[in-house]
Amino acid sequence: MVIVGAGIAGLAAAFLMRDEPVRVTVLEGSSRIGGKLAVSQVAGVDVDEGAEGLYARRPKTKRLISAAGLDDRLVSAGTTSTAIWTRGALRPLPGRQFMGVPSDMDELAKTGVLSDAGVARAREDLELPPSVRDGDVSVAAYVAERLGQEVVDRLVDPFVGDVCAGRAEDLSFEAMLTPLAIASRKHSSLAGAAGSLAPPPLPPGEEPPTGLATLTGGMGTLPRALADAVLAASPGAAVRTGAAVSGLERSEGGWRVTVGSGADPEYISADAVIIAVPAAPAGRLLSGLPGAAEAAAGLAEIPYADRLIITLAYPRRAFPGGLGGPGFCGYRVPAVDGRTVKDVTFTTVKWPHLAGEVEIVRCSVGRVGEEDALRRDDADLAALAASEFAEATGATGDPVATRVTRWAGALPQYTVGHLNRVERIRDSVASQPGLAVCGAAYDGVGVGNCVASAGKAVDQVLGSLRSEAAAPSKG
Repeated sequence: MVIVGAGIAGLAAAFLMRDEPVRVTVLEGSSRIGGKLAVSQVAGVDVDEGAEGLYARRPKTKRLISAAGLDDRLVSAGTTSTAIWTRGALRPLPGRQFMGVPSDMDELAKTGVLSDAGVARAREDLELPPSVRDGDVSVAAYVAERLGQEVVDRLVDPFVGDVCAGRAEDLSFEAMLTPLAIASRKHSSLAGAAGSLAPPPLPPGEEPPTGLATLTGGMGTLPRALADAVLAASPGAAVRTGAAVSGLERSEGGWRVTVGSGADPEYISADAVIIAVPAAPAGRLLSGLPGAAEAAAGLAEIPYADRLIITLAYPRRAFPGGLGGPGFCGYRVPAVDGRTVKDVTFTTVKWPHLAGEVEIVRCSVGRVGEEDALRRDDADLAALAASEFAEATGATGDPVATRVTRWAGALPQYTVGHLNRVERIRDSVASQPGLAVCGAAYDGVGVGNCVASAGKAVDQVLGSLRSEAAAPSKG
């Protein structure tokens, strides 16, 4: 068995195969494993450079963490309450909302996120006749039709931008807000649909349990933990870096995988292959396979956005009133407000176990259509992020340490029609016995989504191998 790619999806697939009677070889083209999971120190504190948490209550994620022996390293978030920095202040989200879609218009009005006219327009959703969707539509088109453009601009667009650095006008309503899309078919108003997904009201000051957690040492330690478990479970297993896969073709016994290029490539025979790399390289590997043209074409239609993380460390005295203010662990910034930083996490508030002599803040830069901002040098970007952060929070003085992490092509964009596109890709791949795909390009960009995607791929290839083993011998 060959797995192409040693990001979280590829390593999760390898881990899920550890007890199967197969020898797993994971091939990673870069110099390190982990993909967009990495950790390094800022001012002496281990801080994630990429994804910083996962939803530990998802059954598949929970099983993987437990099976890897990491339960004792799970640390729950101290708070997940996030503000919106807009209209001159850090403002709370409306109560009982889903991905920025409000369900209570009186609560929406109290936040001050929208103008009076914007709130009045949002209230019209409660009286409008049900909307009929003929196929997929963009997040912006559907939400604006129901609740008005201000809700899109100042609430929903910042949410989807945080998730994937995309724009609400481009992204699929069905793929990005799937639970809401399903609920909207059962309710006459979008606010009613959002209310059906929101947790019940809690006593003042009490937060609903979210299940959001991280690992001591950072999420960037998860890839190595999974790789070590794979290698320990099977002496014949291998996890190789610097092994770029350049070709894939059928062979009499299954598959032939080409590693490297030029005059002396390496060829590896495999009964099955899982492709766990981003859409573009996955499409290139599939483009030469007879019968996989539909998959290659679909993968070519999935664009990616860059993301840049600026991590700032401040002395605690920079926040006389304490970092986080009235219980926030960060804030999002609407694109319409013209800022460079699109969301900020108060890391040492969100993850109290990291609190110490310094306060850590993570600022995200990068939206589709704003690529020019990413071309600035690191020092300029760090200074700009610190300036906007001080304006939003009142922080005094300069950070004592900074780190800039650039993730090129980090986040797939689930544009309109994404679910049908993924269905076509998977149907085309399924026509190739012993082949599967997984990763962030398909069902979600979070760690848990990638783990679930890996599980689907493992089930597919194991089912194929078992069917072949059970088939009557041709001899």
